[in-house]
Amino acid sequence: MDLKVMSFDSPLLSTLHQMLDASDEAEKSFNAPTRTYFRDAKAMAATPADVKEFPNSYVFIVDMPGLKSEDIKVQVEDNVLVISGERKREEEEKEGGGVKYVRMERRIGKFMRKFALPENANTDAISAVCQDGVLTVTVQKLPPPEPKKPKTIEVKVA
Repeated sequence: MDLKVMSFDSPLLSTLHQMLDASDEAEKSFNAPTRTYFRDAKAMAATPADVKEFPNSYVFIVDMPGLKSEDIKVQVEDNVLVISGERKREEEEKEGGGVKYVRMERRIGKFMRKFALPENANTDAISAVCQDGVLTVTVQKLPPPEPKKPKTIEVKVA
């Protein structure tokens, strides 16, 4: 056996070492948050909402300026209220050439908010109304459970 092949400065061992390092880097990149994750997290943080509790309902109020109701989606998944949608860039055509933005400050793109609903939320009684750029989602509460009456057990003489 040639001991030179087994030395630490061998090209074969060097190549194997590089391959193992590359697989470690690949594994780290698979476990790292993706660009989509950061974009979605930013979209969630940029969509402000107020939540109110009334005696018979919960009301979620979300600002949606400039959006049409068909651009907004309201869903319930596993007792979680999900409000999502997309604000698209306006396409403008002018006579005599294209239009370019000088400044663009209004946010475009997808947005999403998730709200964990309490156990007493009636997920079969939800309504959503979008008026003047404000989305109002109303989730009715389930009626409180009736208190159990104590059961009287007759004691017999043996």
